[in-house]
Amino acid sequence: MKTAPGLDVHIHWRFKAILPVAATLLAGIALFFWVTLSIPPSDRRTVLLVAAGGAVAICAVLLVVLAVLVHRPLLELREKIARLEQGDLNVTVSFAGRRDEIGELGRSFNAMVRQLRESQEQIQQLHRTQMSRAEHLATLGELAAGLAHEIRNPLAGIAGVIQIIGRDLPPGSPTREILKEVEQEVHHIQKILNELLDYARPKPLQLRPADLNATAERAVSLARQQIASRPIEIEFRPAAEVGLVEHDPDGIQQVLLNLLLNALQAIPREGRIVVEVHNEGSYATVAVTDSGCGIAPEHLPNIFKPFYTTKGKGTGLGLSLARRIVEFHGGRIQVETEVGRGSTFRVWLPKRKIASAAAQT
Repeated sequence: MKTAPGLDVHIHWRFKAILPVAATLLAGIALFFWVTLSIPPSDRRTVLLVAAGGAVAICAVLLVVLAVLVHRPLLELREKIARLEQGDLNVTVSFAGRRDEIGELGRSFNAMVRQLRESQEQIQQLHRTQMSRAEHLATLGELAAGLAHEIRNPLAGIAGVIQIIGRDLPPGSPTREILKEVEQEVHHIQKILNELLDYARPKPLQLRPADLNATAERAVSLARQQIASRPIEIEFRPAAEVGLVEHDPDGIQQVLLNLLLNALQAIPREGRIVVEVHNEGSYATVAVTDSGCGIAPEHLPNIFKPFYTTKGKGTGLGLSLARRIVEFHGGRIQVETEVGRGSTFRVWLPKRKIASAAAQT
């Protein structure tokens, strides 16, 4: 029932329950008075007293019944709700065994508390698991970073020795080809170590308002240098009115370049890659679409996991690092793919940094 503005009327449940009964009794009394007009005056007073006593007795019985069957359960429910608000998830009501609407209410309350207790236990278990995993990954990251530093220095020495040996060999020596392959493998190991260090100890990103079109165009320019004589076209479509987007240009350029290199590797022969910047309200998006082989459904759930790769010489860190950078910006990265038709990776970036994004790192 709506009340006038500023007027909060609270009627106790007992009055609400008694009012219909009282109205019925009054109607009965009025009818009774009308009937008693035909009774002789000498007997009329006795009949009225008996009727009034019966009405009072009925009201008293109704009050007692309501107090026992309704008021006590409501008081208990209010007490248990107060304990529940204080964090006690072991509360139950005692009237849940009743076979009426009050009992149904009690069973629903107990079931709700049980579900809350189970949900809390699941959340706590998940939190413990995530904390344990985070500590484990942090330890592995420190170990990997230390090993990478220890390996990189001797590896650089090996690469230098190979170059010296190659210069001293005769021009027509078959060993030159072997050394060239060894040098390529050394560079591959160096690339893996660099990506491992970037993943284990990422460089701090500096978010600032910058031109997202320019950032994407630089990534496209770098990718075009990789295709050499391959019959692959890379088309760039900037957004007309995207405005300044708060982001780290070097970090987002790294993300887009990684997506572009993956797209190049997904195209076996000739093909096309389209990079599009769009304005999506409070977000700006960059989509990288290729006409490559697509991603098989069994690989799709794992492509952003560290060290997961389907390429023979891949490290499996590129997409994982890309997602970490995008999430630092408060954004997200999505993929749409179809086997044999190609894939679209779409990066969503808020135009203004979400305050909680930096706190997560």
